[in-house]
Amino acid sequence: MSEFSVKFRGVRGSYPIADKDFLQYGGNTSCVEVNVGGHIIILDAGTGLINVGNELLKKYIATGTKPSERTSIKATVLISHIHQDHLQGFTFFRPLHIASSDIKVYGNVNYNESLADELSQLLFGKSFPLDLGDIAGNLDIRDLSETEGIILRHNEAPIIKRIETESDAKIGYDDVLITCYRSYAHPQEGVLIYKIAYKNKVMVYATDKESYEGGDKKLASFARNCNLLIHDAQYTTEDYMDSFVPKQGYGHSTFDMAVECKKQSNAEKLVFFHYDPNYDDEKLNSVKAKYKDDESIIMAYEGLEIDLL
Repeated sequence: MSEFSVKFRGVRGSYPIADKDFLQYGGNTSCVEVNVGGHIIILDAGTGLINVGNELLKKYIATGTKPSERTSIKATVLISHIHQDHLQGFTFFRPLHIASSDIKVYGNVNYNESLADELSQLLFGKSFPLDLGDIAGNLDIRDLSETEGIILRHNEAPIIKRIETESDAKIGYDDVLITCYRSYAHPQEGVLIYKIAYKNKVMVYATDKESYEGGDKKLASFARNCNLLIHDAQYTTEDYMDSFVPKQGYGHSTFDMAVECKKQSNAEKLVFFHYDPNYDDEKLNSVKAKYKDDESIIMAYEGLEIDLL
């Protein structure tokens, strides 16, 4: 495995879909697994997270015959926002229910509530057989602000560092740096856009955000010269501008908006992500055909793997 690999586990928006016409791209909701510098980072906890957990559990069992002999599961989960399609797999992430697991969860809801409180109310208690406090694993949930970055190092606890200038973001060559900013182009509380940097390679995860006339300058600056840009692409331009059911203001971009962001940010590769659940394989293949002449533009599908190193 590459030192910096990205695997798409769920690429749908809104809600999961199970149908024979959706097999090529998959029907699970948002989840991207990143294996970087020996760390597991998971972007969003849609239904795609369930398969991530199942595979981690198999590897965990294979490390020893007794629980005390096994290598514990460690993972960092980054939540972009708390809409259902980005949380649906969280309670079914099986490593949470293993006592030796060490799961760090980061995100931010708004200034008045904590991520832990929101997850507790939305996912546990009345909507699940367990309360958040009943989780067997070591689960650490904390809020992350735009002025904070996370530094991951071998055999050390994550370091939360205040980052306000470019010089603040300097790290060791073997360190992984996670930074973010909040985009308000998605109702109701906005969404966190994440950047992961390692050994001079950079990926940006920009889901659930709508672009603006002339492009999103803040995102273009944040993603400047990145190697991989994962960008929301829920609608075709025709559907977005539909006179009967327009999608303006829904908080999602078109494929063309994503391409414009790639141009303005000078991103090396662009991955379309977060497809409308009504877009079956035929529809997405028609989109793929439109951009087939540009090898730097990729259609996300479940199981797609991209190595950055």
